[in-house]
Amino acid sequence: VQLQASGGGLAQAGGSLRLSCAASGRTSRSYAMGWFRQAPGKEREFVAAITWIGGGTYYADSVKGRFTISRDNARSTVYLQMDNLRVEDTAVYYCADSKSGSFIPQADQTSFYWGQGTLVTVSS
Repeated sequence: VQLQASGGGLAQAGGSLRLSCAASGRTSRSYAMGWFRQAPGKEREFVAAITWIGGGTYYADSVKGRFTISRDNARSTVYLQMDNLRVEDTAVYYCADSKSGSFIPQADQTSFYWGQGTLVTVSS
């Protein structure tokens, strides 16, 4: 399974960025895909996830109301629209695809396939 992430960059506080993650190489669709992020000196943390069937969405409290996750089933692509960005959103963002029939953010990192990471920098 390969995950190709794109869309990171530099934004000012209050601005917007949109990330994309295209999945390929799976013989069957996973349960859900999502995004995590890792800021300098901090552990990787869950940001958002979406199920392929039904489009159920889940967000970390820190991004609720500001970030929107969506998916395009035909393109096996997940998007993360990030609005009203804050300096504390600065991090490397990783897309993740669950290996099993569930998506548990607290699970070990080996439970997911990972994209290469894309840097988001928010300036004040």
